Amino acid sequence: MSDGPGGTADSGMGERLKRFQARYEPMFTRVLLLAIFVTGVTAQFVKPVGDALQDKTFLGGALLSLVGYVLYDTVKDLAASLRLPVRAQVGSPELGSFVSEAFRARDVEIRFLGYTGETLYNELYHRLEGLLEDPGPTRNVSVRVLIPDFGQPMIVPSRVGEDGVTPVDDPDYRKRLELKCREYDQMLSGIAERLTTGGRVIAECEYRLYPGIPRDKICIFNREQVLHGLYDVASRTVQRRSDPEYYDPKGYRTDLNVWSRQGGEDSKAVVSRWNKHLDDLWRLAARPYWRQRTAA
Repeated sequence: MSDGPGGTADSGMGERLKRFQARYEPMFTRVLLLAIFVTGVTAQFVKPVGDALQDKTFLGGALLSLVGYVLYDTVKDLAASLRLPVRAQVGSPELGSFVSEAFRARDVEIRFLGYTGETLYNELYHRLEGLLEDPGPTRNVSVRVLIPDFGQPMIVPSRVGEDGVTPVDDPDYRKRLELKCREYDQMLSGIAERLTTGGRVIAECEYRLYPGIPRDKICIFNREQVLHGLYDVASRTVQRRSDPEYYDPKGYRTDLNVWSRQGGEDSKAVVSRWNKHLDDLWRLAARPYWRQRTAA
């Protein structure tokens, strides 16, 4: 995906053309059908007009155009009713179906902002690995993952204080999460390199860091669908019975609201805003230290 202004301008022009088509297509179709009807009837009964139009038989065509004119709205509404409804909310375990759908495209773009991205990682790993054997229609894959900067002190994740409420920063706990994300990044980028080397698919997968706590969970698929939910930042976990409690959001329990360009104007506006927001965050986000070493 290009970060330059060209992509934004192209998408803006595309949206304007879609709105223009949606606004004027019904009126244009009605006028065209009515014109065919009037011309056909006139040519049938007014001889000079019929002669000018090569003396064809127009009454049947005129009647058909009239039927089309009358039934146009009905057929249009029927086609709309047959479209699959866009789900309003899904659970995080359902991410797999969205990943599978995204990989049916020639150009695949997946964006994520959240905690460790473990749920998404598992789906992406198997999907990317499958491309090594059979890429299908996919030719380009871009995966960008934004995770918290676990190198900084945090209140979430953190250890629950002795009073049972106060969050206490725990560098060791943060380090374990950081190592997990590092492994995810290296595994996905490794498969991406193998795909690109094979020559059938060009793939890139990269992790970057944002400051702050993991509050929002956002997945964007091919710039067409946005899934957004809020982590339960007060969720607690215990590794072992003898260990302390930790504030540790559970991503797989997070419900996600679904926004799609196939929805109404409000839904399309939400998708556009989230696309821009994650594009901007990505440009501002820092590369993790393991990426900086690789670049050096």
